[in-house]
Amino acid sequence: MLSLAGILLALGLLIALSYRGVSVIVLSPAMAFVAALFAVGTPLLATYTQVFMPAAGDFFIRFFPLFLLGAIFGRLMEDSGAAGVIARTIVSRFGAGRAALAVVLSCAALTYGGVSLFVVAFAVFPVAAALFRVAEIPKRLIPAAIALGAFTFTMTALPGTPAIQNAIPTPYFGTTPFAAPGLGIVAALVMFGFGQFWLGLRIANARARKQGYTDGLEGDVAEEAAAPHKEGPSLPLSAAPVLVVLIANYAFSAHLLPALDTGYLAQERYGATTLPSVLGLWSVTLALCAAILVLVATSWRRLAEPDRSLSEGAAASVIPIVNTASLVGFGAVVASLPAFALVREWIDGVGGGVLVSLAVSSSVLAGLTGSASGGMVIALDALGAEYLALALESGIDPAVLHRVVALATGGLDTLPHNGAVVTLLALSGISHARGYGDIFMVAVVGPVLATLVVIVLAGMFGGF
Repeated sequence: MLSLAGILLALGLLIALSYRGVSVIVLSPAMAFVAALFAVGTPLLATYTQVFMPAAGDFFIRFFPLFLLGAIFGRLMEDSGAAGVIARTIVSRFGAGRAALAVVLSCAALTYGGVSLFVVAFAVFPVAAALFRVAEIPKRLIPAAIALGAFTFTMTALPGTPAIQNAIPTPYFGTTPFAAPGLGIVAALVMFGFGQFWLGLRIANARARKQGYTDGLEGDVAEEAAAPHKEGPSLPLSAAPVLVVLIANYAFSAHLLPALDTGYLAQERYGATTLPSVLGLWSVTLALCAAILVLVATSWRRLAEPDRSLSEGAAASVIPIVNTASLVGFGAVVASLPAFALVREWIDGVGGGVLVSLAVSSSVLAGLTGSASGGMVIALDALGAEYLALALESGIDPAVLHRVVALATGGLDTLPHNGAVVTLLALSGISHARGYGDIFMVAVVGPVLATLVVIVLAGMFGGF
């Protein structure tokens, strides 16, 4: 029980201190030491060098290309003006009367096309602020609208999304980013529908109370700068790289890569693996490479300093992956402690079958770490093989496991200590007290409902 208390204390401190702004790069190993201290007889240095670092390093090795290429692509979309063109076009088509919907769809179009959610937040916020001001919608609702479009259905549900959360399950279950497309689309509709319902309800309530853009805000936000306008390519050229990501991802995963002779993967020097174990990662990597080439070719003249864009994009990928890798290392230490057996017993005792157990375990870990990808890797490293074996015994398609774990980790991860939440609220100038409640409804409650719907449908009809 002392060891379990150590795990709970370490997790509590990790959440509390990260919420206060302490870097998880520092916190993760420190809290791993705290957890290990309570497990009497556990060697601390060996735990760090032989458990924490190998787990963190393995995550870095496997997924760094996706973080790197995604960050470069996002930077190029921003610097070329293409991201702004897409956002402004969608907003102008819907107008002030449907301001929230326009913001949601702008974010969704960009994130589904492979642009980092952080880049999307910075690109869309100025446009959203101008639109909400004209429509007299409280500014405090902007973070929720951005979160709905960027943090939910395009991250975990829509088939083929290049988000890291949709790529991580592929090597564990031998699936592709297009796993269980029917269930993914249903989940996306649930998230989108619930989120829009909630935003509509909040906007109607604000109007009934005659609350305008500046309601409840201190300072002179009327002086807030209008959205900066950067000349970009035409809409077709702006959208082309986004479409390339989606089309190339499907082509590589469904047709081109499976047609190759990849027998060499069975060799020890290539990891003694199989194509299904790397197919998802390879297809997303190649799709992002293709999109970057198209973007550079079509917007070369608009990139004032292409080398700087590449360098800054590459640099921007480092902190996110090191943060997540550190959380994975922390999870590996927790999973190695004797008390983790009690956690596994509790998860097994949840009942409801493989899908419910998988959803609960991954969701809880994502919530505790404040990271969908971190919680997912921790859960799958510890229990992925077991879940896959149980699913195959029960006749459950591994594609369903893929979709459920992606959806489950995309809910509770968006708690107040989540890095994207902190960044979004800071960017908007909105406090947690005023802005987080609506983010919680659209980015936590909505995804949890979608996960439940998918589990029920999978139990009734299987994967589709």
